[in-house]
Amino acid sequence: MFKKLFGGNKSVEENLVAPLSGKVVALDEVPDPVFSQRMMGDGVAIEPNNGKVVSPVDGEIVQLFPTNHAIGIKTKSGVEVLVHIGLETVSMEGEGFEGHVTTGDKVKAGDALITFDTALVEQKAKSTITPIVITNYDDIVENFEPAYNDSVQAGETSIIKLQTK
Repeated sequence: MFKKLFGGNKSVEENLVAPLSGKVVALDEVPDPVFSQRMMGDGVAIEPNNGKVVSPVDGEIVQLFPTNHAIGIKTKSGVEVLVHIGLETVSMEGEGFEGHVTTGDKVKAGDALITFDTALVEQKAKSTITPIVITNYDDIVENFEPAYNDSVQAGETSIIKLQTK
């Protein structure tokens, strides 16, 4: 009520583009309960067809895991996006992953974040499926529209449209 009367924080529309090229699938299809049961937040996943990860949003890098298997980006409106490359990839201890940004960097949608060796991930990890999750979903998301598509292009194809509270 206060926001409506006094013009506090206004709802913002955010559009997330695919951070990888491949096929978009529902989080329900991710063979890991942390993601499929939405313990980390809501989103989608991509079955990648190459190892190039780009930013899905304009924002700031708030976390780059030392193993370069996952990265967190925060938008100006406060939406926190986690891109987690593959499943059980932390056990690879960074082998086959190369980060191209550092914590604190400002990025635009489509900017290169991480590259990884897909064949090595297929060999050493549980899966290459990559969840893209809004980690502060419950706190910030008012409306959420995922776009499932058999063929998305990194940095180009919209995968999630959302409205903040």
